[in-house]
Amino acid sequence: MPEQATFTVGTQGAGLYEVTPRVREWLRGQGGDGVLTLFVRHTSASLLIQENADPDVQADLRAFFDRLVPHADNPAMGYLRHRSEGPDDMPAHIKAAMMPVSLSIPVADGRAVLGTWQGIYLFEHRSAPHKRQIAAHLSRG
Repeated sequence: MPEQATFTVGTQGAGLYEVTPRVREWLRGQGGDGVLTLFVRHTSASLLIQENADPDVQADLRAFFDRLVPHADNPAMGYLRHRSEGPDDMPAHIKAAMMPVSLSIPVADGRAVLGTWQGIYLFEHRSAPHKRQIAAHLSRG
């Protein structure tokens, strides 16, 4: 029988927010083997598995995507039509379209099979604080 949970992540604006400890804690209570699916329930945020040892990695990722898709008030983004929710909204949707909104992670003995330096992150693309929800579903093999 699959197990499910929802994690709420409070963000303080654009950036990467590690959720690995919360996911590990929940999985520990489930035990067994299977596949964990995580899904962010928003159109302006993403999920990533990335290095969690050096915070410069997260800073560089954010800088890269901000340079690749700047705010709508940047002259290079003059072609954007959806502007009613602020200059960060449509660029946030574009970033979410480029990055994963769901992840599949193997689980063995109640533990996510992640590499030594891998962490699970919510990537918030909006500038203002938000409450984001990540749905978790553990399927057993």
